[in-house]
Amino acid sequence: MATYLYKLGRFAFRRRRYVALVWVALLALAGFGASSAATATASSFSIPGTEAQKAFDLLGQRFPGASADGATARVVFKAPSGEKMTSAPNKDEIKTVEKELSAGSSQIASVTDPYQAKAVSKDGTTVYVQVSYKVSSMELTDKSKDALQDTADKAQHNGYTVEIGGDALQAMPETGSGEIIGVVLAAIVLIVTFGSLIAAGLPLLTALIGVGIGVSTITALANVLDLGNTTSTLAMMIGLAVGIDYALFIVSRYRAELAEGREPQEAAGRAVGTAGSAVVFAGLTVVIALVGLAVVNIPMLSKMGFAAAGTVVIAVLIALTLIPALLGFAGKRVVGRKARKNPPVPGAEVKPNNGTRWARVVLRRPVLVLLVGVIGLGAIAIPAASLEMGLPDDGAQPTNTTQRRAYDLLSDGFGPGFNGPLTTVVDVKGVSDGKAAVDEVHQKISRLDSVVSVAPPFYNKAHDTATISVIPKDRPSSVKTEDLVHSIRDAGAQVKSDTGAPVLVTGATAMNIDFSQKMNDALVPYLALVVGLAFLLLMLVFRSVLVPLKAALGFLLSVVAALGAVVAVFQWGWLGSLFGVQQTGPIMSMMPIFMVGVVFGLAMDYEVFLVTRMREAYVHGETPGQAVVTGFKHGARVVTAAAVIMIAVFSGFIGASDSMIKMIGFGLAIAVFFDAFVVRMAIVPAVLALLGKRAWWLPRWLDRALPNVDVEGEGLNKHIEAQTQRELIDA
Repeated sequence: MATYLYKLGRFAFRRRRYVALVWVALLALAGFGASSAATATASSFSIPGTEAQKAFDLLGQRFPGASADGATARVVFKAPSGEKMTSAPNKDEIKTVEKELSAGSSQIASVTDPYQAKAVSKDGTTVYVQVSYKVSSMELTDKSKDALQDTADKAQHNGYTVEIGGDALQAMPETGSGEIIGVVLAAIVLIVTFGSLIAAGLPLLTALIGVGIGVSTITALANVLDLGNTTSTLAMMIGLAVGIDYALFIVSRYRAELAEGREPQEAAGRAVGTAGSAVVFAGLTVVIALVGLAVVNIPMLSKMGFAAAGTVVIAVLIALTLIPALLGFAGKRVVGRKARKNPPVPGAEVKPNNGTRWARVVLRRPVLVLLVGVIGLGAIAIPAASLEMGLPDDGAQPTNTTQRRAYDLLSDGFGPGFNGPLTTVVDVKGVSDGKAAVDEVHQKISRLDSVVSVAPPFYNKAHDTATISVIPKDRPSSVKTEDLVHSIRDAGAQVKSDTGAPVLVTGATAMNIDFSQKMNDALVPYLALVVGLAFLLLMLVFRSVLVPLKAALGFLLSVVAALGAVVAVFQWGWLGSLFGVQQTGPIMSMMPIFMVGVVFGLAMDYEVFLVTRMREAYVHGETPGQAVVTGFKHGARVVTAAAVIMIAVFSGFIGASDSMIKMIGFGLAIAVFFDAFVVRMAIVPAVLALLGKRAWWLPRWLDRALPNVDVEGEGLNKHIEAQTQRELIDA
């Protein structure tokens, strides 16, 4: 592989104008596609195989005009102090509001009279008007949203407290200026690392080109492939981080080759042949982790993984082709002016850098470093034992949003469980006495604990399906509400055995519970698949059994510690104000499996980049201890810069308005910090020091069976020597 990439790097350097033109053309083409595509809507959310999804699909078939997936709004009114919403003047005001809402938009399916629907609190101070739309929240026009908001504002001026809940006013999540700050910090780190504006600018430029192509392509295909409007956020987050890192490693190796006296074209070829090999395998681990999300069997998550993986592939291709092409334009100017004026003298003694000094410290005290690293991460991981998972609802919104204030008004007026009603669906098609079966379900649910009220059954036109709305006592994300869902399902199973009528529970709360359970069930198979494939990949790279094993165990330690930090901040509220967490609650259900996938791929980047230099030194005759020092001498500074850049990029998303994006940004940033600076920079050299030559042990039969991918460049050196001899003979 190294030989092929060496030739590719030299070709891109020579044909730099054509290579650059191709990438610019791809960027323009993707941009044109994105600009001409229709605005992306929310991706259809489904959880195949779950009871909540089966019930939802059944409702769509049996109640075709109900707009089960349409947007909803709850316009909540609280009477002025000392008044009640049941008084005649206030009733008249609500009637006026109903008429204005109905006339305000052609997208409205129905507006419910709160007095007929008994949507009045016991103390009479709070009522809500239920508004149902024909289309989803992302398909609502600005005119419809403005009409809803204007009606509420008008009522507010009349002395009422009016807030709007539901998803009708749901907006695209804003990331704020955080990601811009992340890119600026990345630029500062690159300038400090390279001491050259040109060298610092190349990784930023190529990463932005790669992200531009990836995100524009996703935008262009969003409606065709039902990618939704949040997929591009993940692709941008991952694409920026890996795009900068991969380019950073190629540019750094190019500068090292120039320092050894090689001509720019040869230096570019060697940089792509050596560091490029590491980039390929590092990218493959990230792609495996992202594509592996398909194991969970949730279409939305699978599409997000595939889209982000595509952006990573673009980042790898850019690093292998566009970077050497741009190096052809830059030449030796990627080296700082000071270094160009005072180039290193070949063979002269070089002062040990910080990486060398740190490696020697670890080699002197490997046991102490190992214990401190493992115990420290273990302590941070303790909160992970208290992990509670769920999906965010309006109760997790910032307190300054109307959705959150409406949530609080409904909780105060009707009870916490009112914000998470459960819908029980009874399928009596083909049942001899369907009414008796529905009545039995109603009675059994009414006798359950944790139930505030059970609405009368509502039948469809064919009278073969009935829905029963259940209001729990507790908030939607509570354990008691989850237990209630299981109790209703147990009662439904008994009814089915008695009457043959299937009973299903759905609704947003039930969907969240089933989603969390599906995440839990998929975690172990996903972990086995991703870690197993990556283990085989790393065996190819390092020609070792113990080094990949160490890499996987180190990753598990860092990801559990990161999950512990997420629980401490977002569930317990520790330092929550520092990170803009206004409301604590359960951790997003997809967070553990998402962190396992993304962090594993990113963590292996540092393992590959750092340890391949050690492997290269060991293969070329150095002792295991010397190889560790050599690896840190050449790789520690660059790996440190890459980690700081990735942390800066991810941290930029902590400022997002959406709690999910905020949590993902924090989780990935802290995980990279733990993995890069504790695991890879401390635990890894300590373990290698203790293992010695055994670290590079590989059974002979396995050595013969595994293909030689030549990451350390041994085959490349032979190819260059043979090429040099041929040139001498020809001369």
